[in-house]
Amino acid sequence: MAEPEDELDSPGARPTKHYHGHRERLRARILQGDGSGLADYELLELLLCAFIPRIDVKPIAKELMGRFGSVSGVFAAAPERLMETKGVGGSAAAYLRATNLLLRTAAGDAVRGKPVISNWAALLNYVRMALRHETSEQVRVLFLDRKNQLMADEVLGRGTVDHAPVYPREIARRALELAASSVILVHNHPTWPLLITLDHATTH
Repeated sequence: MAEPEDELDSPGARPTKHYHGHRERLRARILQGDGSGLADYELLELLLCAFIPRIDVKPIAKELMGRFGSVSGVFAAAPERLMETKGVGGSAAAYLRATNLLLRTAAGDAVRGKPVISNWAALLNYVRMALRHETSEQVRVLFLDRKNQLMADEVLGRGTVDHAPVYPREIARRALELAASSVILVHNHPTWPLLITLDHATTH
């Protein structure tokens, strides 16, 4: 059964909009290939089709990309900032936010239940997903068990663009509460979005 926005013209009906066929072509390119030939804004556009029916979402996708710089920047943007873009309402902002949370969850799947020390690439991807677009400094602490598996990931320090206080006694207290065997301190640098510092220490 065709979706409402994809119905063909019928007597007495409104003319089919020009973007209907475009949506179908985008879907076909995804279904028939790996999507590698699509531009980033086209992938975002296809996603927006599900959230924003019955209007041309290409201009919205392009404006979002221009405003936030990248697909990851769009996903990580605060809902109120997303809604500053014409055509993006509360529902679309919520779905984009949910997409970002799903991506972070998927990145976490690569480290949960596995020795994180043996897979630094997966660990870095996980923390970058969480911190890359943060506008203020924060200190996250990853608590590990005896098998170096992730027990908890918590933000124990928030600050400004260039400063984030964190207190060793708070880290030690929390490590004791969780019976963690070691911790990894993760520190971002908003002025250098790709720079994230990791320090590993045992609790013994």
